[in-house]
Amino acid sequence: MTSWLSDIRASYDTVAPSYAAQLRDTLAGKPHLRSLLGLFAELTDGRVADIGSGPGWVTAHLRTLGVDAFGLDLSPEMIAFTRSAHTGVPFAVGSMTDLPVPSGSLGGVLAIWSLIHIPDAVLPTVLTHFHRALRPGGVALVGFHVGDVTTCKTSGYGGHPMHVHIHRRRPATMSAFLRTAGFTIESETLFDPDARVPVAVVIARAGQSQ
Repeated sequence: MTSWLSDIRASYDTVAPSYAAQLRDTLAGKPHLRSLLGLFAELTDGRVADIGSGPGWVTAHLRTLGVDAFGLDLSPEMIAFTRSAHTGVPFAVGSMTDLPVPSGSLGGVLAIWSLIHIPDAVLPTVLTHFHRALRPGGVALVGFHVGDVTTCKTSGYGGHPMHVHIHRRRPATMSAFLRTAGFTIESETLFDPDARVPVAVVIARAGQSQ
């Protein structure tokens, strides 16, 4: 495992309980995101992977919408927490840089705020794995922080030590990465444009396998 991946795993292993506690009610306060997740549920057909699932709130919400969703996360401690918090919902440890999912087996993939830790040089590999895992016509939803800078987060979620880089990208930039990986863009949505750090969601559809 590369050093930056090891740093991500160690950081989220450290903050897992406090991270989950702080974000417990996040989805309840984001009606716009809930509406896009509802659209994603309507667009997908088949099993869905929530990649970088964190505390599992998106995975669990999708299952309430009738989606056969499961979660994957790099952090074993985060997965241990989500399994206890969301009994009956499948979660597994896995890396999006080497996605442990058979080719063409999914109807949808989503990554909510998890691609922010992936460097530009590695993002094409990750999105190619997303495309490979989807059947033709499968849907990808990616959410990310908007901007043009990379910062290093050294503490968080109760003051615990962390060492993760956060890469902000413009919607057009993310869409360009997705197109290169074989996706057709269906929508770009910008949230909180006047906030210090806006966020965006892009929904794309997989073409024929490359």
